[in-house]
Amino acid sequence: MSFEPSGRDDPDVPGLVPVSPRSDRERWQAEYVRRLEATDFVVIVAAVVLAQVIRFGGPVAPPLAWPMPYEVGYTVVSAVLAVSWMGFLIACSTRSPQVVGSGTEEYRRLVSATMRLFGVLAIISLIFQIEFARGYLAIALPLGLLGLMFSRLAWRLHTRSRRRSRGECLTAVLVVGPPEAAQAMAAAFSRDPATGYRVVGVCVPDGIPGSGGYGLHASGRSISVVGDDRSVLEAVRRSEADTVAVTATDYLGPAELRRMAWELDPLGVELVVAPGVADISGARLTNRLVAGMPMLHIAKPQYDRAKSTGKAVFDVCFSAAVLLAILPVLLVIAVAVKVTSPGPVFYLSERIGRGGKPFRMIKFRSMYTGADRRVAHLIEHNGGNPVFFKLKDDPRVTPVGRVIRKFSLDELPQFLNVLRGEMSVVGPRPQVQREVDTYDGEMRRRLLVKPGVTGLWQVSGRSDLSVEDSVRLDLSYVENWSMVLDLLLIAKTIGAVARGEGAY
Repeated sequence: MSFEPSGRDDPDVPGLVPVSPRSDRERWQAEYVRRLEATDFVVIVAAVVLAQVIRFGGPVAPPLAWPMPYEVGYTVVSAVLAVSWMGFLIACSTRSPQVVGSGTEEYRRLVSATMRLFGVLAIISLIFQIEFARGYLAIALPLGLLGLMFSRLAWRLHTRSRRRSRGECLTAVLVVGPPEAAQAMAAAFSRDPATGYRVVGVCVPDGIPGSGGYGLHASGRSISVVGDDRSVLEAVRRSEADTVAVTATDYLGPAELRRMAWELDPLGVELVVAPGVADISGARLTNRLVAGMPMLHIAKPQYDRAKSTGKAVFDVCFSAAVLLAILPVLLVIAVAVKVTSPGPVFYLSERIGRGGKPFRMIKFRSMYTGADRRVAHLIEHNGGNPVFFKLKDDPRVTPVGRVIRKFSLDELPQFLNVLRGEMSVVGPRPQVQREVDTYDGEMRRRLLVKPGVTGLWQVSGRSDLSVEDSVRLDLSYVENWSMVLDLLLIAKTIGAVARGEGAY
């Protein structure tokens, strides 16, 4: 994005004013930033005004306690605080196009800017012997920070809605790299349209633009090859991309990447370079500069942490609380299952737990009695994959079973397995023996932790997932576990279950 008055094209430099966007991405990003500026101002003003009203019981407040011979009212203090707060948001680049709209860096910068502001206030009060009303600051700080974070979240949700429903606020990406790496990168960009990345073409070594449909397939769509790794600039113009995503190629070394950045800059086109790693959480990545070269340090997988005592204690407490809260629902489902089809209320399915140890997983019965005996026939008749066998219109499912499966109500008794120490609240998909028998060395890492009632697969498509995506998500969870990730997946599961998408 172009900026004045410094003449530098760096949107992360504070204090610059965007002018004349050169691409669609810069245009909608500039609009997004303007909206953030307006809502940030409204939130901060509201926070300091409410803090003054709540602390002093109205707009009229006593003067500031300080050693100067003249009085300063808290209305002036509120105005100065609001202006300073806005200044710190600019200084910490909280509205940089590179961080707004996705990820946690935007929120981290909001917290950093707010804490720095109030740190400066504390230093000023000590040096100049100014006694700010503690209650006033104690209200303004959390109120303003929460307001800023929720307003940013609201704009994210609004933008995601525009992307899904109207195809707006999209970033047109040209992927550059070897065919296999380019296909994987294009698939990653296409996996969730709500993130706003739309792959408009690929450049591969020896790519021949306009070769009659030659292209790559990713996430169910064909993506045209519009050039090779030596003609990226022409491919950008041809595809109207506003971002170039590069993975390693034989031709594109450090000098070529630097030259490409210079050539793309006048067009308003961003250049991003993929480090060649996937499914690694940000908490495990550390940027380092070694001998003038940027390096990405990857911390070891989090297998041991995923087996910690803290996770086990959380599992037991959370499961006990859930079972107590949903006890009436469990009773209603049990009665519905019993009176609508002959057979037991619960279905005990042998699954493989941590370390390959089998256990009996408890579910509400959603199929007719004897359904297990028809699995082999259905796999053979429908061409199913034994590693992940699912039928969208499974004839073995009862009418009540279809309802409780749609909203995953048949899974609720698995919290009893959690109390028994056989499962975790969050973890990889619990597998049957025939699936585990097909595991290779990589897939067996699923068995390093307890299987979960929910997991990454539950919030990423559920039964609509391919075998490859299911395995990838489970392994990603095992390697990147954190307590924050567990809490986030639990929250997302509630939404996924409420929508009833991808379950059958």
